[in-house]
Amino acid sequence: MSNAIGRLSPSLFFFSSAEVSDPSPRLWNVRFAVGKMAHGKQETWTVAVLLITLWLAQDALGKPQFPEQEKDPTFWNTWAQRSLRSALDLQELNKNMAKNLILFLGDGMGVPTITAARILKGQLLGQPGEETQLEMDKFPYVALSKTYNTNAQVPDSAGTATAYLCGVKANEGTLGVSAAAVRSQCNTTQGNEVTSILRWAKDAGKSVGIVTTTRVNHATPSAAYAHCVDRDWYSDGEMPQDALDTGCKDIARQLFENIPNIDVIMGGGRKYMYPKNTSDVEYPMDKKLNGTRRDGRNLVQEWENRMKGKRAHYVWNKSSLLSLNPSNVDCILGLFEPADMPYDLERNQDTDPSLTEMVDVANNILKKNPNGFYLLVEGGRIDHGHHDGAELHPSCHGVCRLHRPEQRPLSFLP
Repeated sequence: MSNAIGRLSPSLFFFSSAEVSDPSPRLWNVRFAVGKMAHGKQETWTVAVLLITLWLAQDALGKPQFPEQEKDPTFWNTWAQRSLRSALDLQELNKNMAKNLILFLGDGMGVPTITAARILKGQLLGQPGEETQLEMDKFPYVALSKTYNTNAQVPDSAGTATAYLCGVKANEGTLGVSAAAVRSQCNTTQGNEVTSILRWAKDAGKSVGIVTTTRVNHATPSAAYAHCVDRDWYSDGEMPQDALDTGCKDIARQLFENIPNIDVIMGGGRKYMYPKNTSDVEYPMDKKLNGTRRDGRNLVQEWENRMKGKRAHYVWNKSSLLSLNPSNVDCILGLFEPADMPYDLERNQDTDPSLTEMVDVANNILKKNPNGFYLLVEGGRIDHGHHDGAELHPSCHGVCRLHRPEQRPLSFLP
């Protein structure tokens, strides 16, 4: 945990914490701790109570808003260009234009998790561990980034995905919209949409793909194609009626409508594509995994109908995926679980493909385009391991598994 520590008196300290479960606006995300006086006696409770009372009184007056300029996407675009120019001026770098681009994203891969995973990888190989290298350690350059949301010091995956996929920082819980959009307020969507690198690549004539171990309509992948003020609107079954009446679309629907013909879509999230109470093809007896759509639409069937006459395939299990010859496939929709895919440690290796297997198929389909391709690959269950009662074991294994598909592209990227 990174703390900014300041001294209020010889005996009282305060620190702002970057680890809270329910983040307040970032300027107010502060915790207080009472220390000891220089002579060793405990500070009186009067000071602590007074301080807390003052803090609560200020909070009651209204939390300060983030700067108005941060609601404008051009603010972030201009800042990014200025930062890039400054970095390029530091040294002579390769300025050639890339044909293919693959973004590997480990959701939840902070420095402590990377360190633990690096050690685990080495120990799994029978070594002490600390001296081991992940694939990313072998790259010529490494950098750190600030991951705050415009309205939260501790960010979530939706606002951060909007930042690195669209180049614009956003409010927590929102996808593909600027900070002028307010979470869960449907009427703030229109006019505040921002476009992603996946859209830019498609418009440039490249093939595009999304591969994730979460739902394909989860926060990270959704920012590549959706414009939604609430990351939890997976299907219309999770949306409030007023949002539907106002005209907002659920994320699953946007996956197929916003950017037509995304060439590769693989991950979980089957149940959000089918009408409510439709039994799942793999778990027909588990009603919790039934379809969730209230509009009665079967988005998978609609995709298959739209793709008739094209070399397109829908698959929902490992054997169907690996039986395909990528040379004869131009588009693929793979939905391997009703919701998120299992932790790799718990994955059924007979029915669910690994991240590496999905990336291999995606690469072999996308690389046929002479104009190149863009592929977003997310190891999305790392963060979930942290959330699930601080289960570090699946988190570290998730990072180790992510480094395996990282090895593959090094053999074909020019």
